[in-house]
Amino acid sequence: MGQKIKNFFKENWKFLGVLLAIILIFRIELPYKVYTPGGMVDLSKRVSVESGYTHDGVLGMSYVSVIRGSAPFLLLSYLISDWDIVPESEITYANESFEETFEADKILTQQSIDGAIISAYHEANKEVSIEKEIVHVTHIDENAQTELKLFDIILSVEGTSIKNTMELKQIVSTHHEGDKIKMKILRDNEEKEVESTIYNLNDEPKVGVVLSVTYEYEENPKAVIKMKDSESGPSGGLMMALAIYNSLSEEDITKGNIVMGTGTIDTLGNVGEIGGVRYKLIGAVKKKAKVFLVPAENYEEAVAVKNEKNYDIQIIAVKTLKEALEALEKL
Repeated sequence: MGQKIKNFFKENWKFLGVLLAIILIFRIELPYKVYTPGGMVDLSKRVSVESGYTHDGVLGMSYVSVIRGSAPFLLLSYLISDWDIVPESEITYANESFEETFEADKILTQQSIDGAIISAYHEANKEVSIEKEIVHVTHIDENAQTELKLFDIILSVEGTSIKNTMELKQIVSTHHEGDKIKMKILRDNEEKEVESTIYNLNDEPKVGVVLSVTYEYEENPKAVIKMKDSESGPSGGLMMALAIYNSLSEEDITKGNIVMGTGTIDTLGNVGEIGGVRYKLIGAVKKKAKVFLVPAENYEEAVAVKNEKNYDIQIIAVKTLKEALEALEKL
């Protein structure tokens, strides 16, 4: 048996060598990603509201497809239009790995889901009450002098509970460079007290962290938004809010059309800027969407892509969930 194996390798070493080389070429990942046009997440398959309404139209969440940076895909990006190479350094912070950035984006996804449900229920005049704000550390500046770690949950700062980044800024603004402030945090389900040293950036006192807030809340009727483990980021918030609202509404806000879009959303229904609008618009056109909703900050870029490619699609800029609903009412 051993001799047969030796003979097999001896007779086929060239083939096996080429096969091994091909496997290595595909498996070795370089510090790049390839951005490509995405598609549509049909939110009727992701959003459910207890005793909610179903409609004929489609509300679709646009996305960017991100391919790992192995050599074959990098080479393909030179041959396929709208495939672009992006250095990982442009999509991650200098002191964080791609995996850490992805995990932070998962928190932003939950923040977006919470914002979508809460804002949609407010807009539809349905029962919803926020019970608790959970403040997560989702980025730490490389210049920060802090004992905080990524994904800590901040309970209080200098004995004061905080609900968002603005409240942290207000506390920090009363201190000077070199001052130390104490924070109570939750890390791995254990309460701890940590310390941060204030430093100045552009003449402003800073701790050097970015915070994201998720919520515990009660809504009636109950709503659920399901996301896949591979999906992350906050840019689906607007479309999720519209899908929730549509499930709460007897009238179909799409009027039977395919409506796609992108944009973050907060609990007050404010729509925020996103990245990758080019790839998302291309994906929406491929899915034959009639309307593409974008944050006002991304409108000019979206129109430029539409004109460049001579697309037949209506692009609507919105600043709030209310504006999006008013625009769809005019279809």
